[in-house]
This record gives sequence, C-alpha cells and structure tokens, in this order.
Amino acid sequence: MRDMEKKLGYRLPARIQRTVKLIRDKHPFLSTITTADAGYDSWCEALEHHFTSLKREISNSESASGEWQMMGIDRILDYLSCRDREIEDPYHKDKTFTNDSFFPLWTALMKGVSEGGEYYFKDMCALFDQATGMALAPRVAFEDLQLWMDAHPTGLDPEIVAIRKKNKERILGHIKKLIESGTHARPPFVFPDGVSEAEKEALLNEWWDDRKFHLRFAVRDPETLNTYLDHSLNESTMRVLRKARQEGIPFFINTYYLSLLSTTETTRWIGADLAIREYVIYNRDIIEEYGNIEAWEKEDKVVPGKPNAAGWILPFHNNLHRRYPEVAIMIPDTLGRTCGGLCVSCQRMYEFQSGGLNFNLDRSVDYDEWGKKLDVIMQYFEEDKQLRDILITGGDALMSRDRAIDQMFKAILEMTARKRKANEGRPDGEKFAEIRRIRLGTRLPAYLPQRVTEKLIGILTQFKSEAIKLGIKQFVIQTHFESAMEVTPEAAKAVKMLTDAGWIVTNQHVFTVASSRRGHMAKLRATLSQIGVMPYYTFSVKGFMENRHNFATHARLMQEKHEEKAFGRINKSLTKTIVGKASEGKLTTKEIARLVAQQKIPFIASDRSMMNLPGIGKSMTFRTIGITPDGRRILEFEYDHSRRHSPIVNQDDKVIIVESKPVGAYLNQVENMGEEVGQYQSIYGYSRGESEKLFPLFEYPGYPFTITDAFNHIGETEKN
Repeated sequence: MRDMEKKLGYRLPARIQRTVKLIRDKHPFLSTITTADAGYDSWCEALEHHFTSLKREISNSESASGEWQMMGIDRILDYLSCRDREIEDPYHKDKTFTNDSFFPLWTALMKGVSEGGEYYFKDMCALFDQATGMALAPRVAFEDLQLWMDAHPTGLDPEIVAIRKKNKERILGHIKKLIESGTHARPPFVFPDGVSEAEKEALLNEWWDDRKFHLRFAVRDPETLNTYLDHSLNESTMRVLRKARQEGIPFFINTYYLSLLSTTETTRWIGADLAIREYVIYNRDIIEEYGNIEAWEKEDKVVPGKPNAAGWILPFHNNLHRRYPEVAIMIPDTLGRTCGGLCVSCQRMYEFQSGGLNFNLDRSVDYDEWGKKLDVIMQYFEEDKQLRDILITGGDALMSRDRAIDQMFKAILEMTARKRKANEGRPDGEKFAEIRRIRLGTRLPAYLPQRVTEKLIGILTQFKSEAIKLGIKQFVIQTHFESAMEVTPEAAKAVKMLTDAGWIVTNQHVFTVASSRRGHMAKLRATLSQIGVMPYYTFSVKGFMENRHNFATHARLMQEKHEEKAFGRINKSLTKTIVGKASEGKLTTKEIARLVAQQKIPFIASDRSMMNLPGIGKSMTFRTIGITPDGRRILEFEYDHSRRHSPIVNQDDKVIIVESKPVGAYLNQVENMGEEVGQYQSIYGYSRGESEKLFPLFEYPGYPFTITDAFNHIGETEKN
C-alpha cells in the first residue's frame, strides 16, 4: 500500500474522504465501473460510454435544465477527449504538465489515495451532480438582484458622502501640519504669513479642488498611508506594505482617492469600500512576483523595426502598442506616463517594474524631443492602410498637462488632414482607412476627478469641432470605475462636463474578487447609467501569479453575465436611440439616465465580458477542457471571430489558460468578505463562454468609399 500511495498520491484526509463517499453514494454507476480488475483506461472508456449515451437521451430536450445538464456532460466528455495533452504551465517557465482530469478521482475511488486536493473533489462532486441532472438550472428573480444590489452603496449616498467629508477633514488636518512644519511648503500650497486658523482652513478646502494639490501630497509610503487612514490598518497589512516598499513597488495614492477609503465599519454596509481598497493596497502575491512580472499580452513586447507577436512593426518600443488592424495605442513621453495612483492589478505593472512608467511628477517634459517622436508616430499613422482608431493612454492620458494634450491633438488633426488629402488621389478600393475614432484612456474621473477642468473641456471641445470637419466621428473618454463607491459627487460632475462637451464616456471594468460579489457589478452599471457612463468591457483579471489574489474565476464571470447582467439587456429600439443620440453628440448624462428610466431597466448592460488572451486578441469563447489536481480549471479559448485580426494571426489556433485559483478557493475568499456562499452555488456549472456581440454604439462608422484590403507595417517573415 505504501508503494501505491507513493505512486498515486497521499491518503485522503477525512474531509476529502467524505466528499469522495458523497460522489460514490450519489452516483452508483461510478461504483459499477470502478472494479478491481478495471484499469484506468478502461474506466475512462466506460465513463465516456455512460455520458455519451446520456447525452443522446437528453439531446432533444429544450428545457433550461436540459441545457444545464448538457453543459456538464459536455465538460466530462471534453475532459476525457483532452486526456494526455501536454499543457504549458504559465506559472513555471519552460515546464509542461499532462492534462488528465479524472486520474485523481479514479485513484480515490479505487484505493482511497489521491493527489487531488479538497477543491478538486468539490468541483468534481458538483460536475457529476450537474451532468446527471441532480443540480437544477439556476433561477434568479429580479427581487434577488435587487437585494444583492442594495447590499452595495454608492459614493453618492448621503451616509457615504458624510463619512468621506470627515475623512477629508482628517486628511487635511495632517496636510496642514506638514505645510506648517515646512516639510511640504512649496508654492502655491503654502500659508501666507499671519493668516488665521480659519483662513488656513479656507485655503485647504480651496486647494482640495485642485488636482495638483492631491498629487503634491499623495501618499508614497506605508507609514503615511496608515497615518492618513487614522491608524486603521492592522499589523498584518502593514507588514505586507512594508515588504512591498522594501521590494521596490512604487507607492502612490492621491489624497482625494484616499478619502474614499473607510477607517471604521460605521455604516450599515460591511466591506463597502473593499473593491477599491483591494485595488490600491498590495497583497502578498504581487510582492512575491514583483521583479519577475512579464507582459501578459505578448504583442506588448516591442522591438523597434521588428514585428511584435501580432506581426506589427512599430517605430518605438515604448510609445506604441498594436494588436488589431484598426487600432493603435499611443503612450506619450509626457506626464501621461504617470498615473493618479497605482492599481494593484495594472496590466502594465511590468512597466512600473522597469521604470518605464513611474510617479516622477516633478520631471520636466522636453516637448521638442517628444514633438520629434510625435512626428514619426504621426507619419506612421498617416502611412498605415487600415488604421482608423487612436487610443491615447499611458499610464494615464489625462495625467498629461493641457499643453501636451493640445500638442497631440494638433498633430492628429494635421495628420488626418494630410491622410484625407492623399486619399483624394487614390482610386476607390485603394484608399487608405481614415481616422474615425479618438479615445483617451484615463482613470482620473474615478481617481482624481478634479483633473476635469474648464480649460481641459475647452481643449476637448475645440479639438472635436475641428476633427469633425476632417471626418473623425467618435470621441471617447475610456475610463475605469471599479466600484459604485468611486462614483462621488465630484466624479459625477466631471463626467457631466465631459458628456456635455460631446464626448462619450465609456467604462472598462476589471472583474476582481471584491468587485465580483453578488450585485456589485449590477450596482456599478446602474450608478454609471445614472451619471452618464456607458459600460464598454468587463475584463477578467489578466496576468500570472502576481494577480492571483484579485483573480475571480471565469465561472463567476459567466455566472454574473447570465444571472445578473442579463437584467440589463437592451432592446433594439433603445439601442437605436442611444446610437442616434451619440452620433448627434447628445448622449449626455441626463439623456442616458432618462433612457434607463423610460425603459424601466435597472441599468444598461452594454459591456462585453472579455479576456485579454496572452496570445493575440480579446475573447470570451472558451470551453473548460481540464482541471488540475489542486482544482484549477484549464480553459481552451478561441479567437473572437466577430472582429478583424492581424493577417498573420491564425484564427483557428487555440489559447490555453490555466486559472490561477480553484473555484472553491474563490468561494472561500468571498465568504471571508462576508458573502453567503449558498448564493453562489451555481458557479460550478458554468464551464464555457461565448464572446458577446459588440454593442452598436462601439462599432466603427463606415466610409463613403471602399478602402484597400492591403496591409502595411506588417512583418513579412511573420506571415509565413
């Protein structure tokens, strides 16, 4: 027996033995096929025969329960058909493992020993319940959704506003002492000689509306953070933060955003700020991985003059990123290479790690030098045959000074005019794609809404006026609200100013554990509808082990899509109205809120659930093809065939994702956050996904001519 245990695994703990016994008792056919003289291969054949026959029996069923059961059966058959496949282990470089999902279960049934862990057997138990029809299809009523949403407050709720007013007063009290001591006494944030205490308080409140004030006094170390948070961080958290500082992870949280974090659980909402707290306060996973973090998207690894993973040849290694034919991402050499704070799950954490992105706000920008690079980039855009969408991001696009934004806008206008003029001499069918969309990627409406000033609005308004004359039709502020708790009166005001200027404000959400709690995303969508923001994407957390803590499994993302987001589906009439208002530049805060109320829906669910694959492209079309002995699911993704890809991308290829945590581990996390795990039990049944159609508002406007099918800026060697 000892040799068998060494070969097959370890003797099962009592709690796992109980789960194995439950599986055996509920599904007696497993005992029938698990005989002493049956080897593992013949056992798998018998299992396949059993569920293939069962699939035929229910294939004509049109009931929801039949579809639910079929999903479980298909997963079992996928597990079996993908046996012995070698899978690259993304968490251990240059290593592979054999995908053999049922071997741990077989050894447990046969000998009571196994390499499988507790989460593996819980997942298996739920799988057999689903595949045999014992687990019913989920039913969620609107009343359930409303209860879940009510559990999450917003930053507009009077009780929350009052708490944050006190937070603001406390933080200003600390800053007042710093200024008085001379530690941070730099113009313009200094007290004139002889001012009274009341005058000092008035100045501090006036400065609170200035974005530069919040950046000047931003927190850059754990001790200051704890001081500003009224010493509310426990010693365990402080040890983690000190270790983060020791490992060289940048610390930067601006004081406005810091005022959104609670110091005590004084409200009727427990853990209300958890989604934003866990987005800015580091965890052990990122600390352990920092220094070894790599770009998740392979195409973000750029060598000037050579094709990236998507085949695109780019002139600079850190100013342009490109994946799709229509889109180019521009990261300027301005203060746009900084942010209003460091998000723990940042997709460009590798750039902060290398210093390419940083929080050096005092450095001067060489506008002449950047202007020369900008000219090269504009020439690249002008010569490109397929480009129609420029996304200026960073870092954060709105961290750039007004002068820098104006400089980029003028360069884009001049380039667009030249490209349009050149097209006049090209025959139909050979014309180049012209610029149709300009986007600014920024988190500042949530992080630091004071950045949206009348001067900025003037620049945005002027640019749009001139750009429309050149055929540019879409103007988008692409922002990132993570929680309804970030939607404050200040944020609502900033969004209104942007939409009143005729820019559409869209939201990209990162689906973290804290933000994946029941009703949290629904409440965010509802609140965004209230202030005039259109949901655009809901992204699964990407990255390797550095983001394991915040990673919410794809099963939960699919559960949220079908059981919560479904209540915000939009009919064709409303869709047409939204697209029409946007084309007229009238998709304002007031108009979006009116349309939602008119349709009597809780929110607008215009966002697509997506995963940024470590190959090329976004997709949510996947099947679960395996599970590791510790319970982590193995997903096989297809490309999103609804959009164009680089001509070198083989869209028949598959991309394998090994999730960084089991479903059971995810459930433990949300339970520790105060959630009732029983409300999540259908999560185990979600094992496949399909990419949603793009909401028409986000489609590219057409041309009154036919553009060329040809590509350039593509590496020929990569095609072959």
